[in-house]
Amino acid sequence: MAASSTLLLFCSLLLCSYSFAAAPRKLVLVQQPPLVLKYHNGPLLRGNYTLSLLFYGRFTAAQRSIVVDFVRSLAPTGASLPPPSVASWWRTTARYAGGDVHLSLGPQLLDEPYTKGKLLSSSDVATLAGKAAARGGHRAIGVVVTDGDVAVEGFCSSRCGTHGRLAGSAGFVWVGDSARQCPGQCAWPFHQPIYGPQAPPLVAPSGDVGMDGVVINLATLLAGAATNPNGDGYFQGPPDAPLEAVTACTGVFGSGAYPGYPGKVLVDPTSGASYNARGLGGRKYLLPAMWDPVTSKCSTLV
Repeated sequence: MAASSTLLLFCSLLLCSYSFAAAPRKLVLVQQPPLVLKYHNGPLLRGNYTLSLLFYGRFTAAQRSIVVDFVRSLAPTGASLPPPSVASWWRTTARYAGGDVHLSLGPQLLDEPYTKGKLLSSSDVATLAGKAAARGGHRAIGVVVTDGDVAVEGFCSSRCGTHGRLAGSAGFVWVGDSARQCPGQCAWPFHQPIYGPQAPPLVAPSGDVGMDGVVINLATLLAGAATNPNGDGYFQGPPDAPLEAVTACTGVFGSGAYPGYPGKVLVDPTSGASYNARGLGGRKYLLPAMWDPVTSKCSTLV
């Protein structure tokens, strides 16, 4: 199986809009050139797909519902939420050459007994994703979410999740709950980062740092799967470590972002939680900026 990986690196991949260059007597504002993700002429996702979810490990019903409601909010049926919303965030993918991509919730599987153990290889993840995708058909994307007790090859050391090709399906996505292993890397800005400026973390909308981190990374990977499904779509840099639709904008959640500061976001007056997107059932989510091919800029919701 050939897979195209998305590496979620913290601020080292942040591309700021402006930088200051030192002059002998004054600071000079230098505007950087537009960020461009080259289209490599490969196939992109187009049309309708289902997301078949497999929760690997022990998740509470409340934790699973955070992910499920996010997926349902990508293309809500019979409901229209005012922007900023999860749906309005996802609509940026329609500006890519592939056009509209409609994602709907498919089957949900539970693997609470850890049938492949608590130490998973990349091959194990692909097998689990294949099991999920098989329940949804050839236009299904198998999504594997591993709980905080599961160690996955490369998790925390180099990635927070991955997406790639999967025979007989539209691809796969894997993301892990990092709350007990590396929240500073994979759940920022809801936890202090492992390096860089140590600003106070934001309050997670659901109250669960690990699962709100899962949503950020799942959103990132779904955007990559839609716009660079086979490694020859939209990306910048080397194919084995590409900057994709969202990873090209790493660390940006609102306007005015800079390393260590996620940008201007909305704050719930009751809970103090930070968010920038509304979802179904009154849910609130914090979603990362996505590169807009029309403007060649990282687009934020607020």
